[in-house]
Amino acid sequence: MTDTMPEPQPASFGPVVSTAELAETLDGPAGLRPVVLDVRWRLLGPPGAESYRDGHLPGAVFLDVDADLAGAAGPAGRHPLPEPGDLQRVLRAAGVRADRPVVAYDDADSSVAARAWWLLRWAGHDRVAVLDGGFAAWRAEGRPVTTEVPAPRDGDVTVEPGQLPVLDADGAAALARDGVLLDARAHERYTGDHEPVDPRGGHIPGARNAPFATQVETDGHWRSPERLREHFAALGIDFGTSAPGESAAGAYCGSGITASSVVLALERAGRTTPAALYAGSWSNWSADPDRPAATGERPG
Repeated sequence: MTDTMPEPQPASFGPVVSTAELAETLDGPAGLRPVVLDVRWRLLGPPGAESYRDGHLPGAVFLDVDADLAGAAGPAGRHPLPEPGDLQRVLRAAGVRADRPVVAYDDADSSVAARAWWLLRWAGHDRVAVLDGGFAAWRAEGRPVTTEVPAPRDGDVTVEPGQLPVLDADGAAALARDGVLLDARAHERYTGDHEPVDPRGGHIPGARNAPFATQVETDGHWRSPERLREHFAALGIDFGTSAPGESAAGAYCGSGITASSVVLALERAGRTTPAALYAGSWSNWSADPDRPAATGERPG
C-alpha cells in the first residue's frame, strides 16, 4: 500500500491577516491563492477607483463601496445592504469562490475593508480577512504594487444572506435600552457638535460612543486582541466569562460602513457571539423625524 500526500489546501485566515502571511500565499500555487479585493473609499472623496488605477496589490480586484457593496441610497440609509442577487453577481465577477479565502484592504484603518469582510460573512463565506495595515503597510514594506488590472475567472460563490445578525431602527432602539449599542462615529458626531453629512446631529438614545479609529494603532495596524478586549470591556461589553453568557451587543455608524469594523474588532477581541449591525445606521435613523436624538457626552 502506497501512502499518498494530502492535497494542499488554501490558507485559512483570521479576521485579520498580516502582510507577510498574505505575501506568502500570493507567492504560492495559483489555485490556492486568496481572492484580493481593493475597497478603498473615502466619505468625502476622492474616489477609491483613482487610487486603484495609480497602483494596487498584484491580482487585486477593485470593488466600489457605493456601487458594489451597497444598495441604492434612500430611506433605508446611504449604504443599505445590497440585494443578494446583485451582491452575488458582483462577487462572482470579482472571482470570489466558495473554496478560496478572500482578503480585503483599504488605505486607511481597515474600517472600509471591514465592510467587505462583514458582507461576505453575512452572505455565508466564512474564510474572509482584512489586511492588517492595509495598502499603506504593504507599500511601506516595499512589497510589489502594480497598475495591471486583472481579468479574474468567474467565481462560484452563492450568497446566502443572514449569516450575521442585522438590526433595523426598532431593533437598534431596543438594544440601546436592553443591551449594548455602540456608536462607531467620531466623538464630535456622536455628541452632535459636528454633523457633516446627515440631516441632524446626535446619537441614538442609550448608545455608547466607540469611535472606530480607537481600534487601531497610530500606524494603522489593528490593536492586539487583549487591548481590544480591555477597550470594549470598559464600554460594557462582556465576553461570556460568567453566566448566562454574552449579552446582546450591536453597532452602528453613519451609514453602516465603519460600524462593520466594530463587529470585526469584537470578534478579534474574543467575543463568540457576533455583534449585530444596524445597517441603516444614523443616515436611516436621523432621516425619520419621529426618532429621538440624544446629544452631548452621555448616552441619554
